Amino acid sequence: MIIEGKNAVIEALNSNENFTIEKILISSSMKGADFNTIFLLAKKRNIPVQTVPAESLSGEVKSKHQGVIAYCTTFIYSQVSEILEVAKEKNESHFIVILDSIEDPHNFGSIIRVCECLGVHGIIFGKNRACTVNETVIKTSAGAISHVKIAKVTNINHEIENLKNANIWVYACELGGTPLEKANLKGNIAIVIGSEGRGVSELTKKTCDGVLTIKMKGKINSLNASVAAGIVLHEVSKQRIEVKN
Repeated sequence: MIIEGKNAVIEALNSNENFTIEKILISSSMKGADFNTIFLLAKKRNIPVQTVPAESLSGEVKSKHQGVIAYCTTFIYSQVSEILEVAKEKNESHFIVILDSIEDPHNFGSIIRVCECLGVHGIIFGKNRACTVNETVIKTSAGAISHVKIAKVTNINHEIENLKNANIWVYACELGGTPLEKANLKGNIAIVIGSEGRGVSELTKKTCDGVLTIKMKGKINSLNASVAAGIVLHEVSKQRIEVKN
C-alpha cells in the first residue's frame, strides 16, 4: 500500500497504530520544512528514506504525490472495544459513526476526515458490500486516517445491539425521522450513515433507537453521504460542546 503527499506521510509517521511504514521515497528536487520533518520523523522510527528523481515517483503513482510517497503494510483495523476505550481514556461520552455499506472510497475518506475534525472516537463498518481502506481512502482522508480508529465487523446490526446494551443511543441518518435540530444528541451517541444509493437499510433502521432527518428546502431531497455525515456530526459535536460549557 502506498501513502502519497506531504501531510498524509507526516501524519502516518506521527501515528504508530494504523500503519507500519517500510520505506519512504522523496524527490531529490524537493526542499523545505515539511521534508525536513519527514526526514527527522523517519530517522526517529528507523525508517529508511531514499531520495530519487521526480520521474521515479511519477512512475510509482499517477496522482499528485507532492514529491513524497511511503510504502506501508496493509491498514491495521481496530476492535470495537478499542473504540469504546478511547472515550473512557478521554473521559468523554461515546461518539461513534457506523457506516452502512458505503462503497465509494472518496466518500469513505471524506467521512474519516470529518470524523477526525469533529472528535469522533471511531468508525465501525461491515465487511460486506462496503469499501475497505485503500489508497484512495487514505489520500482522500488527508492524513486523518492516522488518527481515527476504524473497526471492520461481520454484522453492523449485531454491533448496534451491543452498543445499545452499553447505554449508547444509536440513530440512523435518513428521511422521515426527527428533525436534526430538534433532537437531543447529548451523551453517548452513535450515528449510522447509509450507502450512497440505498441509504440505511430497513433492518438497520429498525435496530436503531431512532432516525434523524436533515431539514432541506431545495427540490433535491438527498445529500452525498459525506456531506450528510458532516452536517449531522457537526450538530452532535455542537451539542457536546454545549454540555461541557
